[in-house]
Amino acid sequence: MTDGTDVGDGESRGSPGPRVKVARLIDRHGLVGYGADLEARWTDPEDDWSLRGLATWFNTALVGAHLDEAGVPHTRRDPGETYRRLTDEDATEGERREVEARLVRDGVDVETLRDEFVSHQAVHTYLRKHRGASAPSVSDEEQLARDRERLERLRSRAVAVTEETVDRLQRTDRLTLGTFSAFVDVQVLCEGCGRQYEVSDLIEAGGCDCR
Repeated sequence: MTDGTDVGDGESRGSPGPRVKVARLIDRHGLVGYGADLEARWTDPEDDWSLRGLATWFNTALVGAHLDEAGVPHTRRDPGETYRRLTDEDATEGERREVEARLVRDGVDVETLRDEFVSHQAVHTYLRKHRGASAPSVSDEEQLARDRERLERLRSRAVAVTEETVDRLQRTDRLTLGTFSAFVDVQVLCEGCGRQYEVSDLIEAGGCDCR
């Protein structure tokens, strides 16, 4: 947590020196309030924002800033989807090229935009060293609940991607299949005793019986 002292997004509570990447980008693109929002999302114990999630959120804002600066109307843009197609491993090469071509037509320098995207480490550096913030402490029970929820989101995402991929292959006659359902089951093997657990059951049990 911070000391409660108000600080501008580009200003630092720490020692003077070169500003970190996130702070420079906030100032460069006039992202007023984004630094405070990053800090609030990270330090609020009721929120479940990971540093990776915050990096995605900030990078989506960068896409929006570049589109603003290029004069792209709000009615024909989707910064979140644009960022996904530029960076997500699940995006196809065709999707990536399409969105890059559209950005170029709109007057956005794609290489500059890519170079400005920040990592979760950059967000962490900004929050810790630039704003003097620290993550809230949580109880073991709260952390376990968050981790179970995070794993469930990943499982649901894997199911959705699998179903989308199989459906696309069916529609393009690359795969022959009737009505289908996808299932994702993540197992954890204890190499000490050879027992295998469904990951949520292992977390619920608090560990393997052999320990």
